[in-house]
Amino acid sequence: MSKSTRGFGFRRGSGTVTVIEQKVHRSSERNARFAFIITAIVVGLATMSIASDRMHPILAGLLAAPIATVTGGVVWVLVRIWPVLRILWWWFFEITAAIGLTYGWIALADATPAAVTFGILALLIGVPAAVPYLRRRVEALAWCLIVRHRLRVCFSQFIIANKSGSLPLILWARPTRVGERVWVYLRPGLSLARLQARLGEIAVACHATTCVVELASANKNAAYLRFDIKRREVLDADVKSSLPNLVPTGIPTQTAPGAVPTALDLPDVPADPNPIASAAKSATHPNGKKPTKAAPAEPVDDDPWD
Repeated sequence: MSKSTRGFGFRRGSGTVTVIEQKVHRSSERNARFAFIITAIVVGLATMSIASDRMHPILAGLLAAPIATVTGGVVWVLVRIWPVLRILWWWFFEITAAIGLTYGWIALADATPAAVTFGILALLIGVPAAVPYLRRRVEALAWCLIVRHRLRVCFSQFIIANKSGSLPLILWARPTRVGERVWVYLRPGLSLARLQARLGEIAVACHATTCVVELASANKNAAYLRFDIKRREVLDADVKSSLPNLVPTGIPTQTAPGAVPTALDLPDVPADPNPIASAAKSATHPNGKKPTKAAPAEPVDDDPWD
């Protein structure tokens, strides 16, 4: 894409840094214009209808015109700056942390000597780095921020939502025992089935092992999804237990009630060296002789009503 069509952004040196894509910029401009017109018409007619009961219709129209214009202008501003608000939401935690650190450093430097300021800063950085539990918690929170941006990259690079280029709203993320869990609200053009077909690519983009996506709402809202980013397993480690030490030695073990036996405890039976002869012998009379004639068959009563 040429530099002249990169979108709404700011120049840095000889290049252009894109803040809002060109198609998103045009789409928000068109939607804002339609929203202004519709809002102004609806609010103007409603205001004029209500005010006409108290005053002359001409005066009611003069009163409704500025109210409709102001209301439509507010809606136009909200729709127009929505792409910017969405970007601010994506970077909300980073922006908040940067502002807090900057103003905190300035306030601390103004209130305390330099040595005390550096000592407090060393404690704030050194203690979480030295304590394993705190270090793991900081790393988990950092991965939550990283995964939110990696999912946004997935939606903007290889999971195209719609023609206008509007991306899903990535809400929030929290750490889990196996990785991170992220909640996402989809825009028109995406579905759960389409995302499930791209889970392998999403896992690669998030630097994870696997990825699972499913519905997140209890009322089965198809647009509200939950991503589970898994980068480690918690069930493959050996667990130390003291239960084997509680079992007394020298006592034969018994099968627990309800357990399925894997073998039958039966005495060994020697194999027959000549199975054919044994089968022929079992077909003869008990005294070892074959019967000379067959036993007479019992008469069959053909009439069931006798």
